[in-house]
Amino acid sequence: MSIIALGYLGVRSDKLDEWSSFATRRLGMHACDRGVGSLSFRMDDWRQRFVVANEPGSDLAFMGWQVSSRADLERYAARVDAADIPVLPASRALCDQRFVDNMIYFDDPDGNRVELFHAPETTTDPFVSGRPIEGFKTGAYGMGHAVLHVKDAHALMPFYRDVLEFSVSDYALSPIPLFFFHVNGRHHSFAMIGTGRNGFHHFMIEYANLDDVGQGYDLAQLEKDSIAYTLGRHTNDYMTSFYAHTPSDFFVENGWGGRVIDPATWEPHETFSGPSFWGHERLHLPEAPRSELRELRLEAARNGLRAPGIADCPWLYDQLKGTLRD
Repeated sequence: MSIIALGYLGVRSDKLDEWSSFATRRLGMHACDRGVGSLSFRMDDWRQRFVVANEPGSDLAFMGWQVSSRADLERYAARVDAADIPVLPASRALCDQRFVDNMIYFDDPDGNRVELFHAPETTTDPFVSGRPIEGFKTGAYGMGHAVLHVKDAHALMPFYRDVLEFSVSDYALSPIPLFFFHVNGRHHSFAMIGTGRNGFHHFMIEYANLDDVGQGYDLAQLEKDSIAYTLGRHTNDYMTSFYAHTPSDFFVENGWGGRVIDPATWEPHETFSGPSFWGHERLHLPEAPRSELRELRLEAARNGLRAPGIADCPWLYDQLKGTLRD
């Protein structure tokens, strides 16, 4: 695969003050720039991972996908052009704005802006989180994952699978179609939900420590109607997480412990057990769809479904704590 990671995301919002507080104090990102037209945040040594553009709307502005080499940009430009989708090279000014060496961009068939880039800029300046956290799981796995509402998941899937060469991790067809894709060892970096409308459903950030998720959950519960999904664990990627309302009309998944797969041997498959082993009560939904998803979780529990256990290794635990004695 030449697309190797979800490098960055941009969203539209005119609620810059709310986003500035939310991204730092609630998510733990590092605010690194505030201009007239945007906010910029770090999650690691990259100059930029998340952007809030001061534009009308409350939705996804762009997805930035990293490629292995500059030559891959030319190859993908030809593939997308062959699919009758206009492709544009990014200007030097736009590349500088994204802190990348080279970039092309285009819209997917549903109108979502996709940016493919090479050589992101990093910095030696320390990462300073907006609240005390151990850090985020990024690196080769990218910044996390992005999930879109789509009108017709079956119609859009070939573009990402066949043109952009995303690999299907798994999929579910009931009660609504869900397709999950990987571009590296992260179980999924991209997904689409066939809800019958277009829009941004959520993005996920993965913390290095489960306690950072739990402490974020505590903070979210202090604010009325802040939590969209209660704490729970997913069946396909084993992520322990909760979903929070953002200042915009989409969610952010705060996760830990996501599944790492081997792309070379992974086989795509259909899943039937529902999205979660437990938890993830959809507080934002009406009772009827909430109860349908709740029953899937209860059925999973009745069937004894659970993720594989974590190896119990006292020696390693002591090493990680730095308390191993001779």
